Amino acid sequence: MRRSSPSRPAPARRTRGGVLARRRFGQHFLVDKGVIHAIVEAIGPRSDDAIVEIGPGPGALTDALLARIGHIDAIEIDRDLAAALTARHGADRLSLHQADVLGFDWRGFAGDRRLRIVGNLPYNISTPLLLGLADVADIVVDQHFMLQKEVVARIVAGPGGADYGRLGILLQARYECDWLFDVPPESFDPPPRVDSAVLRMTPRPARVRSMSALSELLAVAFGQRRKMLRGHLLPWLRERGIEDETLEPTRRAEEIDQETWYRVADRLAESRLGVV
Repeated sequence: MRRSSPSRPAPARRTRGGVLARRRFGQHFLVDKGVIHAIVEAIGPRSDDAIVEIGPGPGALTDALLARIGHIDAIEIDRDLAAALTARHGADRLSLHQADVLGFDWRGFAGDRRLRIVGNLPYNISTPLLLGLADVADIVVDQHFMLQKEVVARIVAGPGGADYGRLGILLQARYECDWLFDVPPESFDPPPRVDSAVLRMTPRPARVRSMSALSELLAVAFGQRRKMLRGHLLPWLRERGIEDETLEPTRRAEEIDQETWYRVADRLAESRLGVV
């Protein structure tokens, strides 16, 4: 499992295990056996699971998963790491897809299976990847990801706090999100400059009829989050024929609960269809 830091990457260097941590990928490799064990226990792999690991790196988590089940798939953009993993485990136990995960065809890959997706999500792609996966949540059993701690805080946040915003509201529309445990920088080689955390995401029935309508609504609402709703969001909604008395003019976006956002997004989606 690879960890990627948001700070400016250091030059490529050899880890203690002799693996090259590449500058352009910002690679930090998980080496703490206790953390690896805790992640595998949280996943609880079963023999019939279709597990897909994103960004296996040199394979610390891969090895631990394959000690519990007979086969997994993995997506790795680094061709050298992909080749080393394939050579170590063989194609019968590890199906390695050398690809950019942002362009991965999840539905075509899954077929009639439902997937359990695990791994570390690099800082620079974590948000678009998480939002992209939300579009295929119906073919997913669950997701276990290591992310920057601050990103996990945003995903699980509720109304009123500084972390509450667009990302969490969007993802909570499709998932139950559980912050499992924190992972310190020294669990990686080389250590990143940020703390990490492990997140479980379990798909649930969609709480909103249109994710695109919700995304558009939240972009407007949180684009000027310090302003009261009367100054930007309410006029924008009126232009679309939407009045909502529960959106108090003097409140700010971060004070509005998720269910209200989902209800207003549904009205926005209906207005696009000429229902309102």
